[in-house]
Amino acid sequence: MSLAVVNETTVTTFVEDMKAFENCVKECFEMLDVDGDGVLSRSELREGFCKLMSLGHESSKKEKIDHLFDTIFDRFDEDQSGSIDPREFKCLIRELMFAMGRGFGNSPVLVALEIDSLLMKAVEHEFGQI
Repeated sequence: MSLAVVNETTVTTFVEDMKAFENCVKECFEMLDVDGDGVLSRSELREGFCKLMSLGHESSKKEKIDHLFDTIFDRFDEDQSGSIDPREFKCLIRELMFAMGRGFGNSPVLVALEIDSLLMKAVEHEFGQI
């Protein structure tokens, strides 16, 4: 974990930099696609997603996280294949990042982030490290 200061601009600037964002999303997708079949199953997405989005792993959040994954598949598995393909994953991450940015607003917020999380990637982008 690392402490970082973020706000909406940190996140939106990262997502709007198409090259940096797409490279990061591709890297994350490949990391989550454990079996290398080119799509993410529910278990693959769940296994790595909590770390990517800095959601934590507390058992008290299990019901909320289960609901989150049901919602993700209902909303983003456009072809109803039971898996998330790279295009669907990019749409998912883009929407989630913008939502988090709106949640932060314009005031700087100090947050604890996983080193490999997408929010940390946004912070690194802001400081020209990616």
